[in-house]
Amino acid sequence: MGVYPGSQVVVGLSDLSEPLEAAGLIEGQDFYARKEFASALKIFRPLAEQGNALAACYLGLMYEYGQCLEQNVTEAARWFHVAAKQGDARAQNNLGLKYATGSGVSQSDQEALKWFRSSADQGYALAQNNLGVMYEKGQGTEQDYVQAVGLYRAAAEQGNALAQNNLGWMYANGHGVPQDHHEAVRLYRLSSEQGNALAQNNLGWMYANGHGVAQDYKESVRWYRLAVEQGNALAQTNLGVMYANGRGVPQSDEEAVKRYRLGAELGNAFAQGNLGWVYANGRGVPQSDEEAVKWYRLSADQGNATAQRNLGWMYANGQGIERDYVQAVKWYRLSADQGNGVAQTNLGVMYANGRGVSKDYLEAVKWYRLGAEQGNTTAQRNLGWMFEKGHGVAVENVVAYALYELAQVGDALNGSKAKASLGRLEAEMSAHELVVARHLASEMDASGGVLTALDEYLNCGNRLV
Repeated sequence: MGVYPGSQVVVGLSDLSEPLEAAGLIEGQDFYARKEFASALKIFRPLAEQGNALAACYLGLMYEYGQCLEQNVTEAARWFHVAAKQGDARAQNNLGLKYATGSGVSQSDQEALKWFRSSADQGYALAQNNLGVMYEKGQGTEQDYVQAVGLYRAAAEQGNALAQNNLGWMYANGHGVPQDHHEAVRLYRLSSEQGNALAQNNLGWMYANGHGVAQDYKESVRWYRLAVEQGNALAQTNLGVMYANGRGVPQSDEEAVKRYRLGAELGNAFAQGNLGWVYANGRGVPQSDEEAVKWYRLSADQGNATAQRNLGWMYANGQGIERDYVQAVKWYRLSADQGNGVAQTNLGVMYANGRGVSKDYLEAVKWYRLGAEQGNTTAQRNLGWMFEKGHGVAVENVVAYALYELAQVGDALNGSKAKASLGRLEAEMSAHELVVARHLASEMDASGGVLTALDEYLNCGNRLV
């Protein structure tokens, strides 16, 4: 679908909205809730200086947000620390967040983990969610999806919308639990109904792709719009994709561009990549290779594999920028290392032709194999050529034929070239070789894993039996 589901982040300073026991604190809390910060400060500062943990945590929040005080994230961290040392779960969570983001303190995943854990151990839902993120991402600790799921579940069962979304994400991707799209949808819905924009985006994606629910483009658009109304950049991008394809809304390149631009200006890498694509292809905007390069680069610099691949292509072909094969190789490799099949194929082409790198048929074969495994028909055809000509591998007409057979189902140009290669080899191969080659092609196709069938054949002692 070209639509990108959202993942989770460590979020959330605690707002201390729970009732407080001391009369002075209750009065201070009332002032704070009414945004009468000067009156709240008169109560909280002396209590905090006397060592009251709750007042110290409030004072930290007032420094954090510049409420009747000059904003000072270092002072905020200091007061959170005062309260956290006394065991206040909310302050511990807030201090963990400060360490996780390096705001007012030196960034330290280990310190963040320590304080999130102290808070989570007291059953504080927001800290359980944040600690779960640390385990999921492997930040400050070894990556552990099972631990992350347990923490998300504990927080989700308390109704925490962030954790409900994050637990849904784990079910959607089969991380730490068996993949279960129905459970993912249930959790996304619980979070969405609490107004969580990322969950609304994710639920929209599930409807767009028919995962865990019947595919319903209009329902997808509805959830994307709800997330967009909250300023979610990812949902802006996804809504743009719906307009570009006319799914759940009337097709409109101009509306798609509008959505991509809004997302791109918010810094969303996918939106930037999509905006680059519309400029490259003149869809809803005047065609401009220079604008395409600009937006591809912004997206690629954030690690978007598709944009990295596309930027590599612009360098390789000198479109919108001076041709530079070394730069092309750099961007193809960054994308290929993330598993992008087209980039893997293109990197193979660069090695096969010695462009931006020394010619190296073994490296070319390596990258073609990876692309072929993902079903890229150009990679399959190019790998067939390597076997036909003995470049980086022994000559194997049976293998070459089988790969050409797979590749002919690709786009028209690639299919035409593959068919021409099949015709050329048919004139050179025996009837028995052709039977074996066609059987190998069917094995590659049926297994869903090209390399498994290919390598089994190559490792077989008597290949033509």
